[in-house]
Amino acid sequence: MQRVIGKFGDRFNFLDLPDPEAHLLGDLRWGSFEHPLTPAFWVAQAWMTGTPSAGSFQLGRTLEEEVTYCVLGGYGIPAEVGVAAAEKVCRALPQLATADDQCSMLRELLSNPLQIGGRSVKYRFAAQRAAYLARALSMLTALDESELSDVALRNSLLKLPGVGLKTASWIVRNRRASNDVAILDIHIVRACKIMGVFPRAADPARRYFELEERFLAFCRATGSAASSMDAVMWSTMRALGQKFMQQLVDGVMCVGNSSDRNYSEGANDGVEWLAR
Repeated sequence: MQRVIGKFGDRFNFLDLPDPEAHLLGDLRWGSFEHPLTPAFWVAQAWMTGTPSAGSFQLGRTLEEEVTYCVLGGYGIPAEVGVAAAEKVCRALPQLATADDQCSMLRELLSNPLQIGGRSVKYRFAAQRAAYLARALSMLTALDESELSDVALRNSLLKLPGVGLKTASWIVRNRRASNDVAILDIHIVRACKIMGVFPRAADPARRYFELEERFLAFCRATGSAASSMDAVMWSTMRALGQKFMQQLVDGVMCVGNSSDRNYSEGANDGVEWLAR
């Protein structure tokens, strides 16, 4: 057994995890929680974030605002730029609701430079995302999310232009702190490939549902909230530089610890993938 100690406010709690050599899923072993990027490490990190509440991940106050944040913060847009653009658009939503040409108004809003950290930043894909968002907002008026399960809501959101599985899952996770969907972006896929939860050829563009089930099965097997695990992996992997991540993986493999077999395929492939 291995014990994780976490400080929560003015008290300490303990999380007991299986021995590093213990099997988790198939041939996947827990590994040591003090070794970054092992299954035990991620479980400990997710545990220390606490149990998410319904509003833990919300970026917007309404479904329309959440869709705005996630559509504008999608593929190819740095997180800070997406948030700044969405904040700007959300402030204008009351005017957009009565505008004759929402697409034109959105395009103008997104085409003007954003001020981020004292810098003037141009939003990429302004015309394309304006068209997507204008149509998506108009289609949302026919959607009653209160009558839909998490998965059913995601499936409904897939009908919106510019919304694929990752973005639809992101919206649902944010709105409901859902543990029934996963946001399989580049950071989550990297983490799961490195620890061996995802196979060598993991490609969410072709195998989203299969990989999502692998991720959710990992969370169920470890007693972790999928929403917290997703968020912790995203923030941690995003913060790690490629060189540092290579050193972490090499360190785990060279130390010869119990999680070597977790990394025998997943880690090497993950680092290759990072370098592309």
